[in-house]
Amino acid sequence: MAASEVSTLTNEPNPVRNLRRTVLSNGLIVLTERMEHLRSVAMGVWVKSGSRYEESQVNGISHFVEHMLFKGTRSRSAQHIAREMDSIGGNLDAYTGKETICFSVKALSNHVPIALDVLSDLVLNPIFAATDIERERGVILEEIKIDEDNPDVLVHEIFTQNFWKDQPLGKPILGTTATVSGFRQPNFFDYHADRFRAGNMLFSAAGRLDHDAFVAQVAEKFQTLAPGTTTLDTPTPTVSAPIILRNKRSLEQVQICLGLPSPRITDENRYATLILNTVLGGGMSSRLFQRIREERGMAYSIYSDLSPYSDTGSMCVYAGTSADKARPMIALVLAEFQNLKEQLISTEELRRAIEQVKGNILLGLESSGSRMSNLARQEMYFHHFFSVDEVLDRLDAVTAEQVQFMARQLFHSERIAVTLLGRLDGLKIHRKDLVC
Repeated sequence: MAASEVSTLTNEPNPVRNLRRTVLSNGLIVLTERMEHLRSVAMGVWVKSGSRYEESQVNGISHFVEHMLFKGTRSRSAQHIAREMDSIGGNLDAYTGKETICFSVKALSNHVPIALDVLSDLVLNPIFAATDIERERGVILEEIKIDEDNPDVLVHEIFTQNFWKDQPLGKPILGTTATVSGFRQPNFFDYHADRFRAGNMLFSAAGRLDHDAFVAQVAEKFQTLAPGTTTLDTPTPTVSAPIILRNKRSLEQVQICLGLPSPRITDENRYATLILNTVLGGGMSSRLFQRIREERGMAYSIYSDLSPYSDTGSMCVYAGTSADKARPMIALVLAEFQNLKEQLISTEELRRAIEQVKGNILLGLESSGSRMSNLARQEMYFHHFFSVDEVLDRLDAVTAEQVQFMARQLFHSERIAVTLLGRLDGLKIHRKDLVC
C-alpha cells in the first residue's frame, strides 16, 4: 500500500521525542515515537467513536463491539488469541470512552510482527458469532450490575446522566440493561462497517521500532481497511444544573458529586483550568483535601477532577461522608470556590501546583503506553504535536491572575449541579444552599 509522510513534526524542539507521522493511501494515519532505550513496543488502534455518538436505542453498542472483537476472528478463536499473546508475553487490552475506542497491545520489540498480526486481525476480521453475542451479553449485564453496586461509580453515573440530561454525552458507556438486552447480530456488523473505516481511525505506537519498517508492516495488515470517514456530527450538549437526591439506605455513607461546566479539551485556558483544579482538589496538598480530610476529618476520600471533551467539559468534586456531615461539607467546598474567586492564590501555592502537574506529565512519559496514547490524543484533538518543553513552558506561564479568572468564569451558583446518593436520613439541599 502506498503511503505519504506528512511533516507536521518538523518544529519538534525536543530531541528526546523522535516522532513521525505517515498517512497511508486509504487514509489511515500511522504515528510512531522511537524510544531506543526500551525493549518493547506499545501500539494501539484508535477509533474516533464512542458512546456519545450512539443513538439512544443502541446506547452501549460501542462498548459491546469492543468486547466482541476479542471473541474470535475468521482465523482465530478467542482462546487462540489469548494463547498467542501469552506465548510472547504480550498484553492485549481495550477500552471504550465517550469519544474514542482503543485496542492496544504491548510486546517485546522482537515480537512486534506477531502482536501486530493479532491486533490487526481482531480489529479487521471479527465474526460476531451469535453464540458469542449471547454469552458476552451476560458478561456486560453483570458489568452493569457491578457499577450499580459500586456507590462512588454509581453517583458519578447519576451525576453525568443528569448533568447532560437526555443527551448522548450523558448516556452510560456500558449502555443500559434494556439496550444491551436488545442488541442483535446485525447491529454489530452495521456498527463495524460504519465506524471502522480508515479515515475514522489511526494507529499509534511507541517503543523500540523503526518508523519506515513499522509503517510497511501496518500498511500490509491494514490494506483491506475501507477508506473514508464516518459523519459523527453531534451538537454541543447543553448543561443542566439539577439537585438530585437519591436515597439508598443500604449504604453507610452519602456519596456526593458537585459539578459545573468547564472548558473543552482544546480551550486556550486549559492550562489555567488544570492548575485551578489541582489547587482545589487535585492532590493531598490541595485545599479540599487539607480542609475537609486533614483539618476536619469529615471524609476519607475527597477530590476534584476534570472531564474535558471535544466541545465541552465538566469539573466535579467528589466526596463520601455521613448524612450529618454532608451539608457542612458542601458549604466548605463552596467556601473554597468563593475564596478562589475573591483572592489570588499565593506564589508558593501556584508553584507547587504547577510542579505537581509537570511531575505527573513527565512521569507519565516514562511509559511507552502513555506516550502511545499521548500521540493519538494529540492527533485526534489538536492535529498538532506539542513537545514536552512546549507543554512545560505553557504551565510555567500560568499566573495567579489567570487561575482567579477561571475561578470567576466557572464558579457560579446557578450552574452547580449536585447529586447525593446514600442514606440521606431526610437530608435536603436547595439552590439557596449553593451560594458561592
